[in-house]
Amino acid sequence: MLTVVSSFIAVAMALFVLFIRFKSAKKPASAKKIILPPIFMSTGALMFIHPFFRVTAAEFFEALFVGMFFSIFLIKTSNFEIRDNNIYLKRSKAFAFILIGLLIIRIIMKSFLSTTIDVGELSGMFWILAFGMIVPWRIAMYRAFLRVQKEHHLSNNHNHK
Repeated sequence: MLTVVSSFIAVAMALFVLFIRFKSAKKPASAKKIILPPIFMSTGALMFIHPFFRVTAAEFFEALFVGMFFSIFLIKTSNFEIRDNNIYLKRSKAFAFILIGLLIIRIIMKSFLSTTIDVGELSGMFWILAFGMIVPWRIAMYRAFLRVQKEHHLSNNHNHK
C-alpha cells in the first residue's frame, strides 16, 4: 500500500517538475535557480536519522549509481540559449519524455524491489537515487550556464568595442 502511495507522490512530483520546467523556460535562467533545488532537496537526508529509512552501504551505492546514470539523460536535454540578451533554458521536447520514462522505470523498480526490501529502506534508496540524479544534473547545468554566460559576456564586450 505504501509503495502505491509513494508512486502516486512520485507521479505528482514529476508533473510538478514538468510544470516548473516549462514555466521556467519562459524566464531568464540564473545560477540561483539552478543551484537551489538540490540544496532544498538535501534536507530530505534528515529522513536517515530515523532507523526506518536507513540503507546498507550496498543499497546506498546502488541507488547513487543508478541516479547518476539517470542524470545523463537529463543533462543531455538541458541546454541554454541567449534570447533578448538573457540566458534561457532551451525547451526540449525530449525532456518531458525522458522524465516520464525515468518515472516509469522508477515505479517498475519500486514495485519489483518492494517485494524484497522494506518500504523504509526502499524510500531511502529512492531518495538517494533522486538526489544522485539531481546533483550531477544541476552541476552540469550550472557549468553550462556559466559557459554560456561567459560567451555572452565576451560577445557583448566584443560588440561594444
